[in-house]
This record gives sequence, structure tokens and C-alpha cells, in this order.
Amino acid sequence: MDFKDADHVEAIHQTHAGIDKHGETVAETRIHESRMEAALLEERPFAWRKSFLKLYACIFVGYLCSATNGFDANTFGGLSAIPSFVNFFGITTSNQGLVAALYVIGNVAGSFFAGPCADEYGRKIGMAIGSAVCIIGTILQAAGQNLSTLMAGRFVLGMGAVLVQTAGPSYVVEMAYPKYRGQLTGGFQACFFLGTIVSTWLEYGLNYCDTTSSFVWRIPLAVQGLPSILVLIFVWFIPESPRWYIGRDQHEKAREILVKYHGDGNADSKVVAVELEEMIDVISISGSDQRFWDFAPLFNTRSARYRTFLVTCIAWFGQLDLPPTSYYFPLMAKTAGITSVQTQLLLNALQTPIMMVAALCGLRFVEKLGRRKLLMFSSAGMSASVIVITACTANQAGKPAVGGTGVAFLYVFLVVFAFAWTPMQSLYPSEVLPFNTRAKGLAYMNFMVNCVNILNTYVPPVAITNSGWRFYILYIVWDAFGVVIIYFFFVETKGRNLEEIDQIFEYDHPVKASFETKMALTKEDGTIKVVDHE
Repeated sequence: MDFKDADHVEAIHQTHAGIDKHGETVAETRIHESRMEAALLEERPFAWRKSFLKLYACIFVGYLCSATNGFDANTFGGLSAIPSFVNFFGITTSNQGLVAALYVIGNVAGSFFAGPCADEYGRKIGMAIGSAVCIIGTILQAAGQNLSTLMAGRFVLGMGAVLVQTAGPSYVVEMAYPKYRGQLTGGFQACFFLGTIVSTWLEYGLNYCDTTSSFVWRIPLAVQGLPSILVLIFVWFIPESPRWYIGRDQHEKAREILVKYHGDGNADSKVVAVELEEMIDVISISGSDQRFWDFAPLFNTRSARYRTFLVTCIAWFGQLDLPPTSYYFPLMAKTAGITSVQTQLLLNALQTPIMMVAALCGLRFVEKLGRRKLLMFSSAGMSASVIVITACTANQAGKPAVGGTGVAFLYVFLVVFAFAWTPMQSLYPSEVLPFNTRAKGLAYMNFMVNCVNILNTYVPPVAITNSGWRFYILYIVWDAFGVVIIYFFFVETKGRNLEEIDQIFEYDHPVKASFETKMALTKEDGTIKVVDHE
């Protein structure tokens, strides 16, 4: 069957050898059994056309939700190295872990409301509500006159952050053009570093101010609200997710958005036609997203449990890989013999641009290598890096060069981690979760992430103090174990539309099913046939 003469592509069950490759066939492309991938082969859109530029601008508003989280991740870690901040609030080694963890505890509390909020009111309103809560938390922190107010601000900011961290990636993955979904959705988590870069370098610069005034640490606390303010300004100018409209039985609104942003204004676009048809077929207008209390579909079927297991793995292997360097980098540098506050802040500030570059580089390989290979490579490299860090930490006493090597390999670890795990933490869960449970599933992932973070934020300072380098052995084993789990259980999602990924989990062996492919043959007249691949 010729693709251009049909409403959609169907697999033709004939062997690859039966096609005259030296006659009418001029190109061969190995693809998954995907109507969308065949449609993309025919349309071949230009990545920088006008409608895509508008789409990228809409998606960037979602990216700002990630920047919100990025501001906090390094702000507190840097401020903990500034004596005036520590002395003003009376922060000690006994309460530092709790103050740091309150943001995470706020995340956990907000997780129970994040999914229902994005489902009931839409992805846009979910981002707006979360941003408003973040601004309240920022005000409490920046204007705080005592430790209790600072702690309350961190808790409120954490609640708001999980709301935007749920609605934001849902919006991005549902708005992304299918061909570029991997790069666009992976870019969400990469923009986490927009916040960390601004906060860490701001702290580094302000530390050189010769003053005892509190503005050297109040300004970084106040700037945490910047991305939330921008989201509140621009969220009203972007469209709602077309999949959310389908879930509300508003097909025409969804079609208008798809035609404008995915079809370049062409109402007859085959990509739009396939997207809309698959959305209508798969998305239920009476699904669990219509019931704010219903989290059962995350666990009530075999395929649902499989998806939730993968989401849980992303949370645990993506967070419990090393003590959170964003909070404790100054402490780790001090352990390595680096005692200068300016040097500690500089090292803390350098990690963020390095990781952002690594994450952006990793986006180039998301579609080339696939999700599984990228994650396995990263986890293996992380385990190897921690081995070196552990060895250096164990033998650095009186040997500055050894301690410096350990810090250097900490950067190696961060690069390897950011190359794959940074983009995958937003991309992979958003892909494997179906629409009706996507928001609740992402809220569940944020809940798990923050449960791990509470453990990994509060325990390391005490553990490193008491057991030293031996504590890092836990991370060596855990990162290596991640490689095994990814190989045996992670499905490959590249090359499929979101609704087509849903079908993988209905097979008895989802991992095997995710690698089944077809051969797309492009003929001289531009038509495409899809045949079995041998």
C-alpha cells in the first residue's frame, strides 16, 4: 500500500528480499511499526520553520518550571558557605540537614495535590498555581528575620515547586512535535541549570562585596522567585495541551492547536491526522484524570504496574547516585582539603555550567542511541567515577594532589550523570506514562524523588563525618546495579508517538516488543511502503 494514497500507514507483510532495491526503491529506513514515524518520513518538516519557533517559545515557558527547582538546588548549598547567613539564622551542623530537607519535605507534601491540580484545571493552570505558591515561599525566605520563617519559606517553596514540576513536563511532552520529542522533553530537565547557574554565580559574586549587610544572601533568596514570576506572566499567552482537550472531549480545540503548531497551518497534514486519531483512540474521556482522588490506575493492571516500576527506577537511580553535590559541594571540597570559602563557592558555581553543557550534548544522542543505551552508559560511568572518588577520599590525608584528583573526578561524575540522567528524568517517565495517569504518575515520581532526597540530604553529612570514604561504597554498588535493571526492564521508546508507546506495555515481553522494527521503503515517486524487516 502506498503511504500517500492512504489515510494512514499499514504494515505490509512481505519480506524485505521481495522488494526490488535496484529498481523503484531509492531509500530504505529501518523504523518501528509506527504510523507516526512513516508520516514523519513523508513530511520531513524543517526544524526552524515559523510554526516551530512559536512552539519552542510555548515549550520554553514550561522549561521555566524546571529553572524554578534549579534555583533552590544550589542556592542553599552556596549560602551555607557564607558566614553571615549561617550566623544570622543560627544554622549549625545539627540543624543544617533539616533546613535543607524542608524544601524536599514540602515537595513530598505537595505531591498529593500536584497530579489532580494539573488534571482538573489543565497543564497551564497547574503551572500558574504552582508558580504563585513558589512566589509566596520566596517572599517568606527573602524577608525572614529568624530561622522559623526561613524554614517555613523553604517548605512552602517546596510545595509550589512540585506543582510546577508535575504540570511543566506534562505540558512539554504533550506539546512537543513527535520528531523532536526526545530533545524537547529532555531539554526540560536541562533547563534546571538555568536556575543553578544564576544562583551559584550570583552568590559567588556577592561574596566579594566587602559588607556585613544581609543583602549578600537576601538577594539570592529573592531571585529564586524570578522564573515563577515569568511563568505567571507568559502562561496566559500559550495554548493548553491538545491531549488535555481530548481528555475533556473538546476535539476541535485540540485539532486547531495541532494544525497551528504541528501542521504549520496545513489542515491536511498527515502528522496531525495521525496524532489526532491516535489521541482520540487512546485517551479516555472518563479516565482517572477526571477523578482527582483516583490513583489506582497507577497500580491496578500488569501494564500499569510495569510503568510505575520504571518511573520508580528513574526516581531512585536518578537521585541515589551520590550525595547531593548541589547542597554539600562546599563540605565535600573542605573534606578534600580546600578550606577557602571563595574557592568552595567557585567550585560550587563551576559545576552547574559544566553539567548544563553535558546535558545539552546528551540531547543530541537521545534519538541516535536511544534511551536504554544512554542510561546504561551513564550509570556505568557514574559507578566508575565513584570508585575513583572513594579511593582518593580514603587516601587524601596529607596528600593535596590526591584530594584534588577526587574533586576532579567529582566533576567527571557530574558530566557523565548530566549527559544522560538529566534529560531522562523528565523525558522517560513522561513517555512511559499514558495521558490519563501522566500527571498523577509524574506527581508520584516527584514523591519518590523527594523521599529519596530526604534520605540522601539528611544522612550524608552525618555518614561522611562518621564513616568517611566507606560511605561512598553504597553509591558504587547502587550505580552498577542500575545498569542491570535498565538492561533487563527498561523499554526503548524512541521512534514512537506517545500513544504508540502505550501499546508496548500490552505485550507479554515489553522490552522485546520495543525493539521490533519494520523497513520503510521510499520509492522514486516519493511514496513509502512499510514492510517486515528481516
